[in-house]
Amino acid sequence: MTVKVIGLIKLTDQSAFEQYRNQVGKTVEHYKGSIEYRGLLTEIFWNELGCDAFSAFVELHFLSKEDAHAWAHSTEYQSLLQIRGQAMKLTLFGVEN
Repeated sequence: MTVKVIGLIKLTDQSAFEQYRNQVGKTVEHYKGSIEYRGLLTEIFWNELGCDAFSAFVELHFLSKEDAHAWAHSTEYQSLLQIRGQAMKLTLFGVEN
């Protein structure tokens, strides 16, 4: 069973985002994951949960929930949190297939 990790992104600093984006893929791959989709928001059809505004999204795939959890809490990914905090506001969640 694969696990998807979805990120809803509100970009705050494009330069910092490029730095983050150039490094994050290696951390995902190290934990048997892949970045499957990245994109910009074009339209919200419903927002009944009242989610904060976001401008982009990312979809990661991992082989297991354990791999996704290990990546999210890894030293490698944690080292990117400062630049990530400059680059964006992020909501990140996992979904099982």
